[in-house]
Amino acid sequence: MTQSILLQAVVYLAAGVVFVPLAKRLGLGSVLGYLLAGMVIGPAGLGLVGAEGQDIMHVAEFGVVIMLFLVGLELEPTLLWKLRTPILGLGGLQVALSAVALGALAWLLGLPWPAAGATGLILAMSSTAIVLQTLNEKGLMPSTAGQSAFSVLLFQDIAVIPILAVLPLLATYPAAGGADAHASLLDGLPGWLRGLAVLGAVGAVVVLGRFGMRPVFRAIARTDLREVFIAAALLLVGGVALLMETVGLSPALGAFVAGVVLANSEYKHELESDIDPFKGLLLGLFFISVGASIDFGLIAGNPGTVAGVVGAVMVVKALVLWFLGKRFRLGTDQNLLFALSLAQVGEFAFVLLSFSVQNGILDAPTSGLLTAAVAITMALTPVLFLVNERFLLPRIGTRETTKPPADAIDEKNEVIVAGFGRFGNIVGRFLRANDVGTTVLDFDSDRVDILRKIGIKVYYGDASRYDLLRAAGAAEARLLVIALDSPEKSLELVETARKHFPHLQVLVRANDRDDAYDLLDAGLPHVYRETLDTSLRMGVDALRLLGHRAYHAERSARLFRRHDERALTELAAVRHDRRQYFSTARRRIRELEQLLRSDETDRWLRDIEEGWDAESLRKEANG
Repeated sequence: MTQSILLQAVVYLAAGVVFVPLAKRLGLGSVLGYLLAGMVIGPAGLGLVGAEGQDIMHVAEFGVVIMLFLVGLELEPTLLWKLRTPILGLGGLQVALSAVALGALAWLLGLPWPAAGATGLILAMSSTAIVLQTLNEKGLMPSTAGQSAFSVLLFQDIAVIPILAVLPLLATYPAAGGADAHASLLDGLPGWLRGLAVLGAVGAVVVLGRFGMRPVFRAIARTDLREVFIAAALLLVGGVALLMETVGLSPALGAFVAGVVLANSEYKHELESDIDPFKGLLLGLFFISVGASIDFGLIAGNPGTVAGVVGAVMVVKALVLWFLGKRFRLGTDQNLLFALSLAQVGEFAFVLLSFSVQNGILDAPTSGLLTAAVAITMALTPVLFLVNERFLLPRIGTRETTKPPADAIDEKNEVIVAGFGRFGNIVGRFLRANDVGTTVLDFDSDRVDILRKIGIKVYYGDASRYDLLRAAGAAEARLLVIALDSPEKSLELVETARKHFPHLQVLVRANDRDDAYDLLDAGLPHVYRETLDTSLRMGVDALRLLGHRAYHAERSARLFRRHDERALTELAAVRHDRRQYFSTARRRIRELEQLLRSDETDRWLRDIEEGWDAESLRKEANG
C-alpha cells in the first residue's frame, strides 16, 4: 500500500514537472499543461493512474478551498460591500438565466422536467479553480472582466447552498445505494434547527477569525517556528472547511468568509506566503485529476452526443454572459473575456452529479455523459483564453490595458523611494539634486511612461513585493522612503521591509490623520502627513497678510507643529476609545490655544522678532 501511494505521488509529480513547463513554453498556460498531463497518465493514455483518480480529486479539491481563503484575504469587508451589486446582480442573474436556458434545452432534448431542472442548475456553475488561476496567471484579475468574473464565481459558491437543498426535491429515479457524500450531523433535524445551526457555524467563523485567531497566531509567532505557524494556518483553513461541510455548506465558501474576516489581520501577508505553495500544488493535482477523469471510452462511443452537449452548454452560457455583460456596461473587449472565461462548467458539478445520482434525480448513463462533457468544457477553457488573446482581441482592439511586468533593476543606491506621485516626486528630486543616489519605484504605468519621457529614471513594479524590493538593493540601502498613494500598500511595504530588511530606516507618507494613526500603531517613528507643511505655510502667509510679524508667524507655526505631533501620538493610543479620544482632543486644543496666546504676549520674544523681521529693520533704517 505504501509503495502504491508513493508510486502515485511520483507519477503525478513527474507529469506536472514535464507537461506544465512544456505548455508554458508553447504559450498554452499552466492549467492546460496540468490537464494534458492528466490525460496522458490517465486510463485513456498510458494508464499509469486509474480509478483512484477520483479519490485524489476529492483530496485535491482542498486546493480550491485554500484558493478561496487566499482570495478572501485580499478582500477587506468594505471592498466586499462595494462589490455587492455585481455579486448579487450579475452573479444572481447569471445563475438564474443559465439554469433556465440550459434546463429548457435539456427538457427539449427529452429529459423529464425535474431532471432537466437539476441539469440546468448543475451546468450553470463555472470553474472557480480554472478561471481564477488563469486570470491571476495572465494578470487579468484587476481588470473589469476579472472582477466581474470573480463576482459571478463568488455568487455561485453561495448558490451551492440552496442548490443542494433543492436537488433532493427533484428526484425522478430510485435513490442509488451507498452513503450520501454530503451527509452531515444535521441530517434528521427540523428545518428551523438546521438553519439556526448554519447561522451559528457562520457566526462562529466570523467571531473566531475576528477575535480568536489573532492571539493564537501571536503566541505561535513568538515561538519562531515557521513550520508550526504553517501547520496552524492549514489547520485554520481545514477546520473551517470541515465545519462548513458538517452543516451542509460549501467548504470553499466558509474558507472565503474566514479569509475576509482575517483580511485586516497583521498576519495577513504571513498567511499568504506560507499557504500559497500548498494552494499551487493541490490545484495542480486537481487539474491533473480532472484530465485523468475524462472518459474517452464514453466519448468515443458517443462522439456526436458529447460534442453536441459540450458545444450547446458553452454557447448558451457564453451568450447569457455576453448579454449580462452588455446590460452591466462592460466594454467589448472586457465583455468578450468575461463571456469566454465563464463558459465552462465548474468542478463542483462532479460533486452535484454524484449527489444527483445518489438521490435519484439523474440516472447513471445521463450522469456519465454529463461528467464527460463537464471535464471537456474545463479542458477547453484555457484554449478559449488563448483564442481570445491571439485571434479575437487583435481584431476588436483592447480598450482596457493590464499592468506590464515589473522592470529589471540595474542599480543599487543608498535610498529607495517607493511611489513617485505628487509627494514622492518632490522628495526624490530633492535628494537627487543633493547628489544622493536614489532608486525610484512606481506601480502606475502611465506615470512611469511620462516620467521617463521627461528624463527621470523610474522603475515600474510593486514595491511591496519582497523580490522587487531585494532587486532594488534593499539589502544594501540605508533609507526607504514610502510615498505610496495607497495606505494599505504602505503598511504592506512597511511589514515586508521590517521582516526582510530590518536595517532599513523607513520614512513614510501619511495621506491624513487616520493613516498616521495606523502607521504610528505599526511603530514607525518617521511619519509625514502630506498636508501639514503646506497648510502651515498657508497659515503663516495668512498671518503675515493680516499684519503679524514674520518671526511671530513662523514661531507660531513651529509651536503648532510640535504640539500637534505630540497630540497625534497621544491620540493614536486612545483612538479606539471614543469618549477618551474626544476628551483628549478637546484638552489638547485648549492647551494649544493657551500656548500660542502666552507666546504672543511674551515681551522678550516681541523684542527678538523686531530684530529678526527684515521689514522692521528696513523701516527703522529709513527713519
